[in-house]
Amino acid sequence: MLAVAFVVVISVLWWLGCNWRDAVSGRIAGLLPGVRAPLLLIAHPDDECMFFAPTILGLLQGQRPLSALCCSTGNYYNQGETRKKELIKSCAALGIDPLNVTLIDHSDLPDSPTVKWDEHLLSSLVLNHIQEKNIDLVITFDEGGVSGHSNHVALYRAIRSLHNSGKLPAGCSVLLLESVNILRKYLSVLDLPLSWFCGPDVLFISSGGQYSQAKEAMLHHQSQLLWFRHIYLFFSRYMMINSLNFLHDKKTEKKS
Repeated sequence: MLAVAFVVVISVLWWLGCNWRDAVSGRIAGLLPGVRAPLLLIAHPDDECMFFAPTILGLLQGQRPLSALCCSTGNYYNQGETRKKELIKSCAALGIDPLNVTLIDHSDLPDSPTVKWDEHLLSSLVLNHIQEKNIDLVITFDEGGVSGHSNHVALYRAIRSLHNSGKLPAGCSVLLLESVNILRKYLSVLDLPLSWFCGPDVLFISSGGQYSQAKEAMLHHQSQLLWFRHIYLFFSRYMMINSLNFLHDKKTEKKS
């Protein structure tokens, strides 16, 4: 009986969320006027589908071209070459043109939770890419890095440094993926009410078809599909819900 009730609650919440998407889309259009070249900034191959799939699919649904910059090859277990190919296939499954996917392979930016990436080097590489591609919106992790991974956090620190020092091109905004506590992280679609009423700047909710598309993308990361990642695909809110907030300058942060 409890299992049936659980399924019903999830189904109703998801149905409501999907029907809210028109309102959400209008909210996004108002917050992202004139965005022409958004960039997804990630640390490892698989970040795009494990954490940002709702954002990717939401932006592409709004006819916004999207590019991706991955700052490592994910070579922690010496699988870098394999993971490069997996990233391209995963991005293609999500709708990102392979020509718009760039991967950095730098010895000083290894895939490792114990290595602190050089902020100056990372900032320089990211800024060069932003300028070269005329990027006007960067989407990346917040200070919590979702999972707390040091490489994720390094991206936040690099983009925050560029933003606060005024080095980003004029008109280039930054959206940060909200990190939530461990309970909310694995509430799946049951986190919808909290995600909605906590009032993020932008909220993306995936439909059933988009959720299936995100899972399909993750299946291209065969080297990473350990047993616990199958559980993640089913329970993680990040497969269906992305709440994001704009990075504000220091003066705005002090006033708020």
